[in-house]
This record gives sequence, structure tokens and C-alpha cells, in this order.
Amino acid sequence: MPLTRARRPRRSPVPIALVAAACLLALWVSPARAQQSEADVFVAQAILAYEDRRYDEALAFLRQALAQDPDNLDALYYTGLTLLAQRKPGEAVEPLERARRRAPDDLALLYQLGVAYFSLRDYDRAEEPLSTVFRAQPTADGVGYYVGFMRYRKRDYRGALEALRAGTSTDPDIQQLSRFYAGLSLAALGERDAAAAEVQEALRMQSTSVLAGPAERLRDTVLAPRRRDQRLNVELRAGVTYDTNVMVLPNPSHDPIAEGAREKRDDQASLGELFSARFEYTFLRSGPWEASIGYQYFAIIYNDLPSFNVQSHLGTVGGSYTSKVAGMPWQAAVSYAYDYTILDDDEFLQRHTVGLIGTLVEGPVNLTALQFRYQHKDFSGDAHIPTSDVRDADNWMAGFLHVFRFAADRHLVRVGYQLDVERAEGLPFNYLGHRAIVGGQYTLPWWGTRLRYDFDVHFRNYQHFSAIFPANSPTKKERSDVEQTHVVRIEQPLPAGFTLAAEYQGIIAKSSLPIFSYNRSVFSLILSWQY
Repeated sequence: MPLTRARRPRRSPVPIALVAAACLLALWVSPARAQQSEADVFVAQAILAYEDRRYDEALAFLRQALAQDPDNLDALYYTGLTLLAQRKPGEAVEPLERARRRAPDDLALLYQLGVAYFSLRDYDRAEEPLSTVFRAQPTADGVGYYVGFMRYRKRDYRGALEALRAGTSTDPDIQQLSRFYAGLSLAALGERDAAAAEVQEALRMQSTSVLAGPAERLRDTVLAPRRRDQRLNVELRAGVTYDTNVMVLPNPSHDPIAEGAREKRDDQASLGELFSARFEYTFLRSGPWEASIGYQYFAIIYNDLPSFNVQSHLGTVGGSYTSKVAGMPWQAAVSYAYDYTILDDDEFLQRHTVGLIGTLVEGPVNLTALQFRYQHKDFSGDAHIPTSDVRDADNWMAGFLHVFRFAADRHLVRVGYQLDVERAEGLPFNYLGHRAIVGGQYTLPWWGTRLRYDFDVHFRNYQHFSAIFPANSPTKKERSDVEQTHVVRIEQPLPAGFTLAAEYQGIIAKSSLPIFSYNRSVFSLILSWQY
């Protein structure tokens, strides 16, 4: 429940007319009484300004109130509250401490003082006032998280779990963080199954994209180009992989949330196996028209972290029309794909994707493709979470790719750009993205060995406040991410339709929120067979 101060009626926000009347009345009373009445009027005006988020104006009124009455309790309290709203916890401490000396048992005042010290990472001083509030009102909005976090830092894991589970909050940020630290506390207590459930739920609330993205990209890298010399095409792939950061843990930082996520998590790397089977049948081939239907199964099994195993079932149908314009071949293609993704044997994500691609071959060297894609994403497990945490979204993407071709496509250079917009049900997940793409392929003159390198960088600017903000900030923080992906691949064709490939995938993600900054390296050795 919200924690607010109980103030006398004369200190409540009042209409402007009553404020003016109070000012006139102050002229008719004794000097000492006039000072007290004028201070109350300034406080009332400050409260109105504070509630309208006019913080500088509120502070000006509060300074006038304290000039009239230096010990005015409401003026001291709202001075601290306004400074916290301005993200100035260091300045908020002094008026809040003065107020505590006058009202040592005021729970709302103790709560704000504790938050100020917590924001300064002075956890020793934050613990006493926040613990006092927790003992008196354990369900006060957010106090369970603050107390649980501080107990976790002191390795009091059972105490932390007690506070995190007793606490409540209407803020989805605090709800997510409470689950996260509850999971870390359970892991420290050796209750790994329960910990996995908590951490997995926390990651689903916010970090699903960074969890699923690398697995999706790895799946895409094992897709082979479609053969056109027969109706049925089959491709089977199997391999081993080593992932240095399966859980997508953040990089070292001074942020308490990110550092808490890293504590006692030395087992984020895992060796695993990957499998892929793709079947495609061209059911229509008539002149310039062609249409096909396909299915692909893809799976990654992590030996040390089985709760992060991924499976995907992908069904596709598409058609194309090929012709010439001014002597240059061109093709228009449309496709639809349905993707059903499973995480740890539970439904994780369903996606519907519609794509339009127009390709023009300008000559033996140049090829240009224009692409538009619409995608609807439906994440599971969102029936009992706040709307702001729901990741279900529509994504629109438009872009182009230009390919320079040499030696009958033995050597390639690729450059491209994509603009994508995501509109999610949970507003904090809305973003505007820009992606730059470069890459190349070189085929060695002996044995047909192919060397390939691809790089893309994705800039995402989130258009609403993040669902997770730094614990040391009393206000929310806008999120912006820059994610770089490097893929280095060596392919060696073998007899009987086999190909052996070694691949390295490196991801460097940097975010304005340290919890989303991470590095990840994936090494894979894959054997494929095509028919």
C-alpha cells in the first residue's frame, strides 16, 4: 500500500482562494501567529507545485516557509521529497534528518530518509529507517524490496527472502527486482529449482529479447540457401557449441542491480549440442511463378544449464515471381512464417511473420534487395503480470541489402541498413531501431573452403521509461541499447553433400542501464548434409 504522511488538515493542499484568504488573515493576527500562518501558506503552495511536478517552484516556496518557521515539519519533509524527485538524494538527507529529530516515529518520513540513503548507496544508514518501516508496515509499497536487497548484500539470504516475499508493490519495476533477488537468495540457499523458477520469471519480465536473440541468430546461421534443381530439399545439421554466457548476465559495473545479478553466478558458461532439420517442397513451378512450403526444427541443449534449452518449430509458405526489366532480372517474393519456440520444455513465444522482398540483379557484380517485414510476437506466461511488463508486440522493419559479387559469387561483399519499430503492449518495450549491416565471403582457391564474416550493429532507443531502473535512482531512467554482433565462419564442403563449419559468434551489448550490458561468445562446430 502507498506510504504517506498523516498531516493536519491545515497542512493539506488547499484551493488557491483559501491560500489567498489565509494570506490576508495573517495580517490580522499576532506576529508569532503570523509567522506560523505564512509558513503554512507557503507549504500549501509548495505542495500544489510539487504535485504538478514544478519542483523548482516548490523549492522556492519551501525556502520561504523555512525562513518563517525553520522547524516546520511539513516544509522539511516536502523539501526532502522534492529534492528526491529531482534526483538529488545527497541534498535531501539534511532536511529529512532535521524532520526526523522532530518526528522520530513518522513512518513516511523514515521511508523517504531511507530511500535517500539507499540512493546514495549508504546502506548502513538506510537500513535502520527502512527496517523500522518494514517491521511496522511490511506491505508498504516497495519497502520489502529495499530491506530484502540490503539483507542480501549482508548474506542474510533467508532474511532477504522473507522481506522480498512479504513486500508488495504496485510498481512493476519493484515487482521484477523482487523476483530477481528472491531467485538469487534461493540459489545461495541451495534451492536451485526454486531459484531457477524465480530468475526465469524475472528474465521473462524484461530480458527475454537478450535471451532469445542469440539463439535465434545461431539458428539463422545454420540455414542453407535453397536448392532449385529439385522439388524436395532436405537439410540436416548437428553440432556442438560452447556458450560463455548462457544466462546473459550483465558485465561488471558499479550498479547494485547488475552486480547483484552477477553474485554467485559462476556457472553461466555451458557446453551444448545443437540440431536442425529443414524440409522444403516446391509445389508450384510454372513459368515465372514458384511457390513452396517448408518446416524446420531447431534445438539447443545446454549440458550445464538445461533450464535454458531452446526448441523451435518453424513453418513457412512462400511464393515468388521472376521477370526482367531493361534487361535486368528481378524477383518479387512474399512469405509467411509461424514460429513456435519452447524454453525449458514450456511454451515461450509464438510469432507470425510476413515478409516482402524485391530483388534486382543490376549486372554480374551488383545485386540489390529491398525488404519489408511485419512480425507479431506473443509471449507466454503474461496472464498474471502487469500490463507494463507484457512483451507482446508488433514489429515493422524496412531495409535494403546490396551485394557486390565477384568470381561467379565465390567472393561477396554485403552492405545494408534496416529501420525497425516495435510497438509492445507494455510501453517500456517500445523502441525505434536502426541496424547497419556489413559482411563478406571469400572462397579459397584450394578445396573450396569458404571464409565468411558478418557484422551488424543495432541501435535501439526506447521511447518510454524502462521497466527496470537503477536501484540508486528515485526516478525512472530512459533506456537506449547498442548491440554489436560479429560472426566469423569457416565452411569446408565435403563429399556426398556434407559440409563442416566452424563458427564464432560474439555479442557486445551496451545499455544506458547496466543490467542490459553484457558480452557473450558462442563457439560452434557443425556438420550438415543436404539433399
